Amino acid sequence: MNAFKPRETLTEQVARHIENLIAFEQLRSGERIYESTMAKEMDVSHGSIREALLLLEKRHLVRNVPRKGAFVTPLDEHFVRSLYEILELYLTHTGQKLVRQWQPEDMARLENLYRQMKDCYQKNDLMAFLELGIEYTQASLVYADNYFIVSAIDDLWPSAKRCAFVAFRQGGAQVLEDNLAHMEESIRAIGNRDEAALANILHRYALQQCEQVLAAINAG
Repeated sequence: MNAFKPRETLTEQVARHIENLIAFEQLRSGERIYESTMAKEMDVSHGSIREALLLLEKRHLVRNVPRKGAFVTPLDEHFVRSLYEILELYLTHTGQKLVRQWQPEDMARLENLYRQMKDCYQKNDLMAFLELGIEYTQASLVYADNYFIVSAIDDLWPSAKRCAFVAFRQGGAQVLEDNLAHMEESIRAIGNRDEAALANILHRYALQQCEQVLAAINAG
């Protein structure tokens, strides 16, 4: 018997659409999101927009202010540094478990995703590159075995994608090359079961990505 797989709800579809508008800067940092305008543009009810905005607040992309409305979460220095600090903590913790417990199929999947991302880089397909980058990191969480960490990281992905796009807008191909270099180093450290090396790689990458995003923000 095939496992039942529910389709994505309307609320999730609306949230995904608005998430991408924010991630790719069609809705700007601090901008107000008007429910009526969004409902008309998407041909959905106000209720669907409202539910989606509540979901996006949980994912740190929107702030719902009583009696004022919904606003895109400001992408400022405090937000960016906080994001990369917590991502580094979570990913280092789960990466240690992966290093100790990985199986051949895990390494094969990481290496395949790396090859796909390299292909996207050569084709200049940014959207696919970013999505594969998220899939790569999710694949590395296979041994996390911690409900709260996995749940928290799921809610942080949209902000990570948003920041990655901001960094790319400023740094261009160099940012993608840095991502690929980070992945190649990480796969090597995981394959060698070297926890210290992986922790060092994640620390350097988090700092580098954080500074790239801040440089883009400061450049306007």
